[in-house]
Amino acid sequence: MNETSLQLDPRAARMKHQLDTSFFKKGLTVAILSGMCYGLYSAFLMYATGQGVWADWYGVNVAGLSTFTIVYILGALASAINDTCSAIWCLIIAGVKGKLGDFLRCLKTKPGLVMIVCALIGGPIASTAYIVALQMAGSIIIPITALCPAIGAILGRILFKQELNARMIAGVAICVGASIMIGSTSMGGDAPEGLLLGVLIAFIAALGWGIEGCVAGYGTTLIDYEIGIAIRQSTSGLSNLIILLPIMSIMGGDIALAPKLIGAAVTSGPAMLFFVVSGFFALFAYSLWYKGNSMCGAALGMACNGAYSFWGPFFCWIILGLFFKQDGWMLQPIAWAAAIVMFIGICLIAFNPLDFLKKKEVA
Repeated sequence: MNETSLQLDPRAARMKHQLDTSFFKKGLTVAILSGMCYGLYSAFLMYATGQGVWADWYGVNVAGLSTFTIVYILGALASAINDTCSAIWCLIIAGVKGKLGDFLRCLKTKPGLVMIVCALIGGPIASTAYIVALQMAGSIIIPITALCPAIGAILGRILFKQELNARMIAGVAICVGASIMIGSTSMGGDAPEGLLLGVLIAFIAALGWGIEGCVAGYGTTLIDYEIGIAIRQSTSGLSNLIILLPIMSIMGGDIALAPKLIGAAVTSGPAMLFFVVSGFFALFAYSLWYKGNSMCGAALGMACNGAYSFWGPFFCWIILGLFFKQDGWMLQPIAWAAAIVMFIGICLIAFNPLDFLKKKEVA
């Protein structure tokens, strides 16, 4: 049905508008759910790294691990196990739906290679930085990593000459201001040791995911989002396990450390149970992000996904603080306020609020 026929048939035009509106609303719902799944994945991953052998490593450290190993290598290991569990979930779902053949074929295509590049940027680099920052600073870093849509907007302008108008620049400024608000909580005399460094590392995660968001926009227009996420998570998990961890072990002075830690981690039942859960939610955090972007546009999809700046601290508080009775998950009021301010900034980057209101009036 072409544009001329729609102009001649008002009823057909109304039906098309209703379909477009319904599709748009479903896209918004999917994108919002992706942010909620991101918060759940973060909470269960944090709990997993406090169970079994991880409690020994991060607690009394009976294994006698170095500070470098505890801070950096264990963070990379947690990211590797989570993404590997997520990849297994992806492949199981693809197998049930008869899509494994599509998965293997896509690996050889240009869009498939694009998704592999996205996985290397968003996995070994950004995800590891995110987990290290979580370990060092707690859920306070989650709103900082939500800067990725702002970074994506700037990189889109630089790399792809995408629009970056005054409204978007204002949104970037609001996000930067909110991140300064969050970082200011680490300046006090009572701040936990390593909190400021954790905040700085969180910016690495935001940069990596901002780059991933730009690059993945091309790949996901040509690949089924379930296939795309299977490629993403498989590449991320394997590259963490067989490339990043050995390199970091060499940096730590013991090449044999990586297989020892991996073996101990995967045989720690209490922790692996919750890594399986965190991997499940990570699958939907990323796949729904890709799907939401394709349904309501990458900018608005990223903005809705960016609501994990709220869902992350919220689910850490609910699951870790209230359900598992762990202390220390109540955020300072300034952090909650900054998370809200940052989300407003992200929304301002993604779309004009006046245009959104107009859409609702038309509907």
